[in-house]
Amino acid sequence: MIRLVTASRIEQTKADARAAYEHARQTSEAANEAFGRHVRELYAVTGRAERAEAATAETERFLAHAVGELAAAQEELLLKDMEIRRLREQLAADPVEGQAITVLLHYGEPHTIYRSREAAHADTSVHGLPADHVWTPLGERSSRACMWSCEPFIYRAASQGFRRAYMPAAEPMGGAA
Repeated sequence: MIRLVTASRIEQTKADARAAYEHARQTSEAANEAFGRHVRELYAVTGRAERAEAATAETERFLAHAVGELAAAQEELLLKDMEIRRLREQLAADPVEGQAITVLLHYGEPHTIYRSREAAHADTSVHGLPADHVWTPLGERSSRACMWSCEPFIYRAASQGFRRAYMPAAEPMGGAA
């Protein structure tokens, strides 16, 4: 088959080719713009995801620390609750004749009451005395003359209260004896 190509047909083909080229160029530009938008959106989404992961990790660390503090507080609360129950039981128990308590005196003034002398001596290390401090009886000295002293008190049913175990000798008043 033989086909005759005229100049107008060549011009038409060239015009069609230019139009196709222009259309391809516009389509390519639109595709490049769309690709650029997608890449920018991908970077933005990736950045948000990384920030969310960092925030999640920080929140997990904060939560783990808070849970640890909560566990310690619950343990301390449980120990205090047990101590309160024990003290309530002791408080509810009626005193027994001859039962002794020890009062820790600071320059003669009552500071703290203890169930035993050993507990009073052990606690004075909190107040500045060494744990291995040797305790000596006051004897004739006044408890006001000593920084820390321990005085035993014994329960007497007849008086319905505690009395000092050792009464100090009475000092003469006004020099008369």
